Amino acid sequence: MNLQEEVESLAILIRDLRKHKNLTLGELAKKIDRSVGFLSQVERGISRPTVADLTAISECLGVPTTYFYALDRPRTTPWVTRPGERRTLHYAGGITDVLASPTIAGGFSMLESHLEPGATSGDGHLNDSSEQGGFVLEGQLTLWLEGNEAPVTLGPNDSFQLPAHAQFRYANLTDTPTRVLWVFN
Repeated sequence: MNLQEEVESLAILIRDLRKHKNLTLGELAKKIDRSVGFLSQVERGISRPTVADLTAISECLGVPTTYFYALDRPRTTPWVTRPGERRTLHYAGGITDVLASPTIAGGFSMLESHLEPGATSGDGHLNDSSEQGGFVLEGQLTLWLEGNEAPVTLGPNDSFQLPAHAQFRYANLTDTPTRVLWVFN
């Protein structure tokens, strides 16, 4: 699947779920504090949401963010995934997430996040209903956790764990790429 097909696939999932929940574009846009025009562009595959946008959308629609990875690619072994079999989401803001888990139906999910230099999860804090943690594979990840005065910068082999509904955001403030393995429950 190429990038445009992935963007269109995400657009369809968001639009269909919004309609299934009987929400108008205006109602959902208001709940996520974005414009109707922006949300309309996301649902038509013209714009890509940030990580913060997709997290807010998933929370408002009552699904985990991993719901949007639901379109499986064919696998030779059901409990193993190989690079060519993984579902990928390309966000605005320079972040690409690759679903590393063979399924999202288990007790946890794994994502490999690629952050381009200067990439950010978005201006607002994420509020995900999932407990999550991460392990920095390469580069640097800066985390802002609401209630903490200063951000924390993590490097290779550093890890973190955040409780459900933690208010946070993250970025790669360097001029080199960053890769993080995320685990969600």
